[in-house]
Amino acid sequence: MPHKPLRAIGLMSGTSLDGVDAAWLETDGLTITRFGPAVTLLYQDDLRADLRRMLDLAPRLTPDDPFLQTVEDRLTRDHAIAVSMTGRAADLIGFHGQTILHAPQQRRTWQIGNAPLLARITRIPVVHDFRSNDVVHGGEGAPLVPLFHAALAAALPKPLLIVNIGGVANITWLGAGGEIIALDSGPGNGPLDDLAQRHLGAAFDENGAFAASGTVDEARLRTLLADPFFARPAPKSLDRLSFQTLISRATGGLAPPDAAATLAAFTAAAIKAAPVPAPPVRVLVTGGGRHNRAIMAELARRFPVPVQPVEAVGWNGDALEAQCFAYLAVRSRRGLALSLPTTTGVPTPLSGGRLALPPLTS
Repeated sequence: MPHKPLRAIGLMSGTSLDGVDAAWLETDGLTITRFGPAVTLLYQDDLRADLRRMLDLAPRLTPDDPFLQTVEDRLTRDHAIAVSMTGRAADLIGFHGQTILHAPQQRRTWQIGNAPLLARITRIPVVHDFRSNDVVHGGEGAPLVPLFHAALAAALPKPLLIVNIGGVANITWLGAGGEIIALDSGPGNGPLDDLAQRHLGAAFDENGAFAASGTVDEARLRTLLADPFFARPAPKSLDRLSFQTLISRATGGLAPPDAAATLAAFTAAAIKAAPVPAPPVRVLVTGGGRHNRAIMAELARRFPVPVQPVEAVGWNGDALEAQCFAYLAVRSRRGLALSLPTTTGVPTPLSGGRLALPPLTS
């Protein structure tokens, strides 16, 4: 018997640390029957700075750390505001939380966010902790968007490459026979954001103007691409700071615009080098990186097929990941897979997520 579609609000706070996206959709966990509003709540500067500090502290933190708990509370309350901003009733919330540490080789991934508090404030059941079950069972825990990409792209010509450029970049390759392959390809906006913060006093390189003003240092780029990560087969995943030391060494001494240009080329070259079974007929780009004209130009230079933002096929690239976690929340409640052997390396298709219920009211 078919399941009745549920109304879900997905929440995503990505590794770019800029804010929380919220998106409403209706789905039975297989087919998306309706899309609704999508909103973004930008973090205040002090919360963004504290979240960035959290990335450096995470390996040494314990869950009862007072600073962590304070940040987690503020983060959760912003997510509750984002839920209210959608202006829609919902049966379920998909709460990704904020990743502060991702180390699947140690069978550890850590997304902060207080799901019981969010359920209490919103009075809506909350599905959270999407990645842990995958990692515990030997998977990479990321990326989790491929099954949502496959649902969105069901009618599009294949092979198709969908590229998500957030703080980290990941790809989904969809084959004509229903194959789904995914992996983190390399750095995304994260290193560029850090560079912009240091040299421009800005949270990010708006439209990629800073990177576009520089020149790629091809020798330094080859050094970056020589990292052993890029020779590893898929599936594979990254932490936001995975290449921090390598990037610092490889860009040291470069003029800041040239460092930015080289980092933009690094993101694009790593995407092009990702191991996929066959070349795509089209490349669709989502995430904040699609606004960076330096990255988009580097991708267009490397792929002999159209490279376009996902808006070219009617998708909302600013809402896609939040929509994904609304979709995955419903799949979690239905016991459907969130990850596959070909997307995270988990041994068998695996569900995941935990449920936090709002308190009973009289």
